[in-house]
Amino acid sequence: MSTNSIKLLASDVHRGLAELVAQRLGMPLTPCEFKRDSTGEIQFSIDESVRDEDCFIICQIGSGVVNDRVLELLIMINACKTASARRITVILPNFPYARQDRKDKSRAPITAKLMADMLTTAGCNHVITMDLHASQIQGFFDVPVDNLYAEPSVVRYIKEKVNYNEAIIISPDAGGAKRAAGLADRLDLNFALIHKERAVANQVSRMVLVGDVTDKICIIVDDMADTCGTLAKAAQVLLDNGAKSVIAIVTHGILSGNAVANINNSNLDKVVCTNTVPFEDKLKLCPKLDTIDVSAVLAEAVRRLHNGESISYLFKNAPL
Repeated sequence: MSTNSIKLLASDVHRGLAELVAQRLGMPLTPCEFKRDSTGEIQFSIDESVRDEDCFIICQIGSGVVNDRVLELLIMINACKTASARRITVILPNFPYARQDRKDKSRAPITAKLMADMLTTAGCNHVITMDLHASQIQGFFDVPVDNLYAEPSVVRYIKEKVNYNEAIIISPDAGGAKRAAGLADRLDLNFALIHKERAVANQVSRMVLVGDVTDKICIIVDDMADTCGTLAKAAQVLLDNGAKSVIAIVTHGILSGNAVANINNSNLDKVVCTNTVPFEDKLKLCPKLDTIDVSAVLAEAVRRLHNGESISYLFKNAPL
């Protein structure tokens, strides 16, 4: 593959995934310069020409200073646009504000739509993301959006690391039933779900298991883990119903707040996250954490997009 007309750019923080993608493609990251003045304003410049180049900006956004990362991304997109890049593709493995995808109460914004508008206004021509919290977010954009799936990588992990013949797939809520059913079908396993009963709004009073998990290795699958309180409660419910052990596999391990403490104090044997969100610092604090590397999927998406090939192959297959 010729990479002469590809430019890979990344922020000056959370560069781990970008470096893995660049390594997979056999090319360096484009040198950029970030400066922040005393007020925190960002001064950004690209240290080599990107005129008429195919630019891919890889941006990992996790917990913490999300808004700073978003503004950095917008500045990088606009810099490429004003430097006459031929096409600007943003790789946002974890799409920020994805949970604010609808107007759920009066006078509330649809912030995911605002994110889409800002990216396109800045000059973005294409977006690559992974496991969108709500797939209809793709419709918020006026440019193409490719929503890749972590499922093929998760299937490989389960087959290699779990005695899956004794396993059952668990959805931690009704909303994730489709995801759990799809994964169960690919592994030829049964699945169960946990129903949350709420006495008052936003407060789970009881969790009810629908399905039989007796003497099974329970694999909880979800798209996002924030404080991990729900995962910890779900693990206890499963063990109370006769499960042998419980592991959780999530695409976006945001792991904010007391997440590490919640995992360490829970009955979860393991929490497995992809590296769409940077959490290297938390790996040192939590021996139960494990990682699935999705850099091969993103690198292959870059290669196929640059060469004008279909990326639908990646919806069912994970490159080695």
